Amino acid sequence: MRVAFFVGCVNDVFFARAAVGAARILEHLGVSVHFPEQQTCCGQAHFNSGQRLQAAALARHFLRTFESAEYVVAPTGSCVAMIREHYSALLAGDPAAARQGRALGVRTYEFTQFVTEVLGVEDLGARCPVTAAYHTSCHASRLLGAAGAAERLLRCVRGLTLVPFEGADRCCGFGGAFAVKSPEVSVAMADDKLDAIRAAGADVVVSADGSCLLHLMGRARRRGLRLRFVHVAELLAEGMGLLAPPSGAAALRADAAAGAAARPAGGGRS
Repeated sequence: MRVAFFVGCVNDVFFARAAVGAARILEHLGVSVHFPEQQTCCGQAHFNSGQRLQAAALARHFLRTFESAEYVVAPTGSCVAMIREHYSALLAGDPAAARQGRALGVRTYEFTQFVTEVLGVEDLGARCPVTAAYHTSCHASRLLGAAGAAERLLRCVRGLTLVPFEGADRCCGFGGAFAVKSPEVSVAMADDKLDAIRAAGADVVVSADGSCLLHLMGRARRRGLRLRFVHVAELLAEGMGLLAPPSGAAALRADAAAGAAARPAGGGRS
């Protein structure tokens, strides 16, 4: 089986280890992973900001780049939701492109959903002795119906204790442009989520969406909370021995990412 791998903007800038980890896991499972170098943004940021013309141009570029793929796999639920749920409507003025968008959307999967539903694998043989809380992104759960995929993978990890927490199904407060337009509400929602995770006793926060992790990580840094925030693909790859645990430069990059995430939320509570 051959898949075309789409990284997504947030992963490309802040969570490159998640993309590398996801690709290595797929290859470990016997999948041939192809990285189309012409890939750019899926257009979600422009779509959410009302810039439909720019979003449509990026959608057309995505379709040209990935049109020949048997499957497209991305370690980001929000980008996959954009492709699956919005491309056909965004390109409605061009019936041929809209049909192409619908056809490609059917073949486009979020990473954990692809591993569990297409490959039929849940136990990756990983080992990771941590107490973790899993945050399900709104796009993955409400639009893709993939809420349980990552949790099934995590429950098979030896040594990992997955703890439930109050409000696990609620939004973290990021919401793309929402965090910029309504920072006070966004920060309050992140604080509620972090308080519940701390009360559950977790020392690691895991998600399949980098944007949610970036938002929560930035807020935790501002509050001085000692939690690790990690993409599920990165944690699984570490547990499988496919990716070395972060240290040195990787830790510094993670700290820089947290600082970048903290800045837009700084207008609210501290």
